[in-house]
Amino acid sequence: MAGTKWVYDFSEGNKDQKDLLGGKGANLAEMTNLGLPVPPGFTITTDACRFYLEHGSTPPDLSDEVTEHLTALEKAMGKTLGDPSDPLLVSVRSGAAASMPGMMETVLNVGLNDESVQGLATQSGSDRFAWDSYRRLIQMFGKTVQGIDGELFDEALDEVKREQGTELDLDLDAEHLQDVVRRFKEIVKQHTDRDFPQDPREQMDLAINAVFDSWNSDRAILYRRRERIPGDAGTAVNVVAMVFGNLGMDSGTGVAFTRDPGSGEQGVYGDYLQNAQGEDVVAGIRNTVALTELEQIDKDAYDELLQTMSTLESHYRDLCDIEFTIERNKLWMLQTRVGKRTAGAAFRIATQLVDEGLIDMDEAVRRVTGDQLAQLMFPRFTEGGDAKKLTQGMNASPGAAVGKAVFSSEAAVEQAQNGEKVILVRRETNPDDLAGMIAAQGVLTSRGGKTSHAAVVARGMGKTCVCGAEELQVDTKAKKFTAPDGTEVTEGDVISIDGSTGKVWLGEVPVEPSSVVRYFEGEVDPEADDTEALVNSVHRILTHADSRRRLDVRTNADTPEDSARARRFGAHGIGLCRTEHMFLGDRRQLVEKLILAEGDDDRQAALDGLAPLQKQDFVEIFEAMDGLPVTVRLLDPPLHEFLPDLTDLSVRVAVAEAEGHPDEANLRLLAAVRRLHEQNPMLGLRGVRLGLVVPGLFAMQVRAIVEAACERKKAGGDPRPEIMIPLVGAVQELEAIREETEQVIASVCEEHGAEIRPLIGTMIEVPRAALTAAEIAHSAEFFSFGTNDLTQMTWGFSRDDVEAAFFHAYLDKGIFGISPFESLDLDGVGRLVRVAAREGREARPELKLGICGEHGGDPESVHFFHEVGLDYVSCSPFRVPVARLEAGRAALGAESVGS
Repeated sequence: MAGTKWVYDFSEGNKDQKDLLGGKGANLAEMTNLGLPVPPGFTITTDACRFYLEHGSTPPDLSDEVTEHLTALEKAMGKTLGDPSDPLLVSVRSGAAASMPGMMETVLNVGLNDESVQGLATQSGSDRFAWDSYRRLIQMFGKTVQGIDGELFDEALDEVKREQGTELDLDLDAEHLQDVVRRFKEIVKQHTDRDFPQDPREQMDLAINAVFDSWNSDRAILYRRRERIPGDAGTAVNVVAMVFGNLGMDSGTGVAFTRDPGSGEQGVYGDYLQNAQGEDVVAGIRNTVALTELEQIDKDAYDELLQTMSTLESHYRDLCDIEFTIERNKLWMLQTRVGKRTAGAAFRIATQLVDEGLIDMDEAVRRVTGDQLAQLMFPRFTEGGDAKKLTQGMNASPGAAVGKAVFSSEAAVEQAQNGEKVILVRRETNPDDLAGMIAAQGVLTSRGGKTSHAAVVARGMGKTCVCGAEELQVDTKAKKFTAPDGTEVTEGDVISIDGSTGKVWLGEVPVEPSSVVRYFEGEVDPEADDTEALVNSVHRILTHADSRRRLDVRTNADTPEDSARARRFGAHGIGLCRTEHMFLGDRRQLVEKLILAEGDDDRQAALDGLAPLQKQDFVEIFEAMDGLPVTVRLLDPPLHEFLPDLTDLSVRVAVAEAEGHPDEANLRLLAAVRRLHEQNPMLGLRGVRLGLVVPGLFAMQVRAIVEAACERKKAGGDPRPEIMIPLVGAVQELEAIREETEQVIASVCEEHGAEIRPLIGTMIEVPRAALTAAEIAHSAEFFSFGTNDLTQMTWGFSRDDVEAAFFHAYLDKGIFGISPFESLDLDGVGRLVRVAAREGREARPELKLGICGEHGGDPESVHFFHEVGLDYVSCSPFRVPVARLEAGRAALGAESVGS
């Protein structure tokens, strides 16, 4: 990689270089070029990180480039790194292309040592400030760079505060902080067998390498896996001249959003902390004041900050998340990025920006995702029930979460793996709590503001969060918290938290449908004056997505009720009606008799019993979907679903014989079950094979479908049946069933004097079918990809048997980035879909193509189905709006979730 440029000054980059400079570096460069007050500095590229991760060392010429840029920085600041009399100090911060809040630590005050701390004290005029800055460096460096347990430093600091009779860092004077530094240095020596590094350049180089190493930390890998961020992207490193918010009460640090990331409301939003540095605000170690209070604290800095926020939002045309420091009344911008937001805020902000003329509706559709829409469809708390209100904190991330209280990340993960729903309760969270936050239904903290780690990460993950519930006394060691009225909640007690209001209850609070679901159900007029803004935003964006999408959206539904609901949710037909679901319950005995019939008479009797029931099912479904296509899959059950359990039946027969009165009926049944018993039902007698082996079965179903359609047509309806023959692997199978099907259709139409011409097609769920699609297309008018079974057969495992057995290990080891049943395996199963779609259309240009596996409701998979040219996706009724939105986003070229 000779000639590669590894380091960029802030003035050399821009916001479009995120892949090279990381999000933080690219945006620092953009703000510098906008003339905003950014401390000078430089960015080491993600290319350098990838080199380091691949070779185990930094590029040979990186050190010289860093020296060159450091020299320029020293010249700009008029100071030298670590100079004993007037030191330049820098921060070393990570910054990946995709935002990974809190995943990789920052090291502040690099350049301080036993000598330069004296110079910093002299230049600042504050011994306390200098020693506070030094203890922060040792603490951050020890934890992040040297891998020392951060709690050791916390405990040492708490011990000094206890000795001084205080709970606040601010009450410690310079002498106390010198004592803290001494204790911190002892911790470093004890755990590293060396003194804390005194060479400023060594500190900086070690910190840079530590940022590179942190890319592959457990929590970073976990976060990337959840957010589908590529593991080989690497992180950039930003070296920035320090500005200090801990110089006194005329200084401070804060986080600001240009709009409320929780609700989307416009206004001044954020948190500020006087006499604080760096990560103090997001760490939640001290409760902040609202950003609006900065106007009374420092009006000039406040006014400049508001102007800067306006500039950034107009420039980025989006909600901006800003970190800033005020150093003795001087405002400095430390970071900006397009801010993470809740699902509701995403929709509201998108339409607000349209109304303000900053973006158009196409861009508004691109700005939201199907996953966010799904979040808005979850139920919310309602009043009533037996739950006891305990307190109210800050409404940091909306949602209704109920679960057992747990007080550690480890407990959250363990109990969630055992099927328990849990709420993670902490004083404040930090990046080490990520696994527990992912496992939990929601997060509750007693400290921290709306920009704390807990709030920011929860919003990014769509998790419910209540933070800053100051009235709660949280004791993580005792695994309990105490409410203001003295109520104690211990680990395992059920609590409910409302991220929309900040309320916390003991017990389970009842829920009600969300306003968005009520809109889809037709109960809420989206354009009425009293309709909440969120519903109006969802309506506008989804309506526009519908106008732009090419993919049609159908539903998987087996009952009239599901069919009607899916239609209300926007489905344009049924892509999969599973007839085997119609044969459960009381009808199961009829199917059992059909399968076990020993002669034509027995078989016909069973068929005659099933036919009218089937017909009535289809009449009601065709009525619910009048005028829209209904694809009916002929019977495709694993045979065991309709037969008695072999073991249970054997026991019954054995017991009866032992008691001296054998049951002849059960003996005959046992013989038949043994004859038809399958070691692997997934690969057994099902689908088209069942139709070929059991005479009259598929003919009965086709007759019921066509008679129902004739009846609906006579009643003035417009039925549009499509008949799908499942599990075809060879065209000869399809031809045999198709011939029988066409004969039945013709016969029924003649009997009823009606003309019904259903399309006849097949489900592509066997790899061989995908690979011989050109042959099969000659006898099929449509393909519907059954991606659930196609995934099982392509991978060679049964979903029910393996998900609990080894999927967790596969995800941990990175073999799966995500379960192939959750999001389509594009390289394997996706390739089969692509081949079958292309070759099928080459053989029959008018071939209709759809997908009816649950992948039809997965946002990323929908983009793939759009790209390969399918005509429609089909999914469960609840996922229909998600598929509609993602189909529109795909047509507009928006990135899929995992891109």
